[in-house]
Amino acid sequence: MQREAVLRLDEQWARVRSGAAHLEPRERERLLEELIGALRTHPDDPECAALLGLRLSDRATLRFAEGDRARALALIEEGLRSSERAAPYAPEFARWYARGLINHGVWLAWPLSDANRLPRHPLGPAAEEGPTAMERAAGERARDLTRAAVGVWAGLDQRDPVNRRGLAQAKVFLGDRLAELGTAEDAVAWAVDAESDFRQLLLADHGSEESAQAEEALDHIGHQLELRLRFLSFDSLAGLRAQGLLPERLLPQAVVAARVQGAPEAGIAARLGLEADQVRTMLEVTPWRAVWRVEVRGPDGLWNVLAHPWHSATEARNRTAADIGAELVRGFEASADHPGPGVPWRIHVWWHEEGDPAGARFRLAAGLDAPPATPS
Repeated sequence: MQREAVLRLDEQWARVRSGAAHLEPRERERLLEELIGALRTHPDDPECAALLGLRLSDRATLRFAEGDRARALALIEEGLRSSERAAPYAPEFARWYARGLINHGVWLAWPLSDANRLPRHPLGPAAEEGPTAMERAAGERARDLTRAAVGVWAGLDQRDPVNRRGLAQAKVFLGDRLAELGTAEDAVAWAVDAESDFRQLLLADHGSEESAQAEEALDHIGHQLELRLRFLSFDSLAGLRAQGLLPERLLPQAVVAARVQGAPEAGIAARLGLEADQVRTMLEVTPWRAVWRVEVRGPDGLWNVLAHPWHSATEARNRTAADIGAELVRGFEASADHPGPGVPWRIHVWWHEEGDPAGARFRLAAGLDAPPATPS
């Protein structure tokens, strides 16, 4: 009787949570607290343990909204322990546990992503500004939790499309967590794997509501892959190509990425398994956006950004970042805007956006107390 009363209380909360029933905020909080307390009295009941994991997550969401991140994360940890105990008893409980692992990873990794949920430090320690030690530790925990979620989904019956979809989504999230920590090559590999899974789901359920969700996921993955290719070294691009993890539609951007880094056309063709004329055509028809900024240090020690044309952008084709940078250096040194001997100045060239988190593709500093004027 007590168990049935607890389950009825959970049904009442579920209606409130979904919007089917209305309660004032204070009453909502009271009901949720009462429900969590009641569920805790049945720790050995698998269904109650599974539901406790969900409701602790609901409470954590309220704490996040209040700005109490530490308390929210502690609640989610408690919820995951309860969900894990229940997971072996039913596939639905295992699915709840897997989703909880992913959600916890998202919350933990929040400081590592910007407002658009893109990595703040996609090159990890190689970035100009990396995450703090605490942020990195949280990101590593988030990665491990998400990897565990992939394992849970993979252990479920893959003849069930719900489980196949859950596994594909978990792979996307794992790619996100890896990208945030700077392991860009692995992030791309998982995203490509997830993309293949979603394409199979789309073919199997074409025209259904699930197929619409698959199309939305494919759009997201495609956008992420295009961004992440900019963060890969030529060696990583070649490695992915050799493993069959570089989709044909992304080859033009991969070729451009290699060229921006300074790889010669012949080397690109050889390592990406392309013909020389294919590489030349891709470079001629696929532009990249070069963005630059020239700064001069003033008497007060502050860096002053110069006006156009020394703070601008252009569309480049078949040119390396070093080509763009060298041209800017020559032009600036010969211009009336050059500050003269003994005054520090510097140039940055980025691909795609100013301050690109992937770092400047060309940088040079010159002047009295700056390093020698050689590009890096």
